[in-house]
Amino acid sequence: MDEGNQSVVTEFILWGLTNSKNLQVLLFVMFLMLYLLIVSGNIVIMLLITTDRHLHSPMYFLLANLSFVDICLSSNTTPKMISDFLIEKKTISFAFCMSQVFFVHCIAAGEMVLLVVMAYDRYVAICKPLHYFTIMNLKRCTWLVLISWTTGFVHGMSHLVVIVELPFCGPKEIDSFFCDVPLLIKLACLDSHDLDILTNADCGVVAVTCFILLLISYTFILISVLQSSKSGASKALSTCSAHITVVLIFFGPCLFIYVWPLNITWLDKFFAVFYSVFTPFLNPAIYTLRNKEMKNAMKRFLSNYLSSKRNP
Repeated sequence: MDEGNQSVVTEFILWGLTNSKNLQVLLFVMFLMLYLLIVSGNIVIMLLITTDRHLHSPMYFLLANLSFVDICLSSNTTPKMISDFLIEKKTISFAFCMSQVFFVHCIAAGEMVLLVVMAYDRYVAICKPLHYFTIMNLKRCTWLVLISWTTGFVHGMSHLVVIVELPFCGPKEIDSFFCDVPLLIKLACLDSHDLDILTNADCGVVAVTCFILLLISYTFILISVLQSSKSGASKALSTCSAHITVVLIFFGPCLFIYVWPLNITWLDKFFAVFYSVFTPFLNPAIYTLRNKEMKNAMKRFLSNYLSSKRNP
């Protein structure tokens, strides 16, 4: 890390979501509850998939990984945002700021690739059902998950090595609740036009490529579903609709922040809150409420828990 940078700017000041003290108290309560629900909801999903033998399949293995990624995504920025609602001067150290930059892009890119892997899993299950367990075996699923994390790591590092070397000499105020690449580039003491284009292109390669692969996967799935029986089509559409919903609510904000930025501060904050808080919150609800197997697993878990309490 560049010592020269730190000797000039050792911390940044976050403006947060609002200056109203009353509203900050309300937001503190709301986001604290949401964060607790995010962590508990995704842990429940991982616990059910790990302990229930009926859910020991490739699709649920990938879903458990998505839940873990969602916890990481929200935990990178949300606890700091929540604590800052109760603090007058919202500061963040240079090192912590750089770590947020890395993990935001590492985890987000990893989740994008993981959603592509989940779409591929549904494509194989629906379009090649007889070969499903041969193609989507545990070894291949593990490798695909590792590829998603590796892609995320490389993407996060590609941003970090650029941002950490920028000359920050003031001002040091960030009009957001966390550190991110576009916001930090604006604070650098240099002409940022070319760097903005470079970082947007870097994000665009990952986001647009993943989005195109998802569109291709679901196009093949829909074509196959339309040609299948009504009962099979209904089940396939039910499963895929949950995946498509998650894809839309995750990719939408990311595309407008990093690929086609609108440069509207309040809208950027809304999108950032949406994909870092509301997406990890909605994913457990989408996959449990719209998934019969998950609901049955929850009933079995509660039944076993209650029976163990009655018969210690």
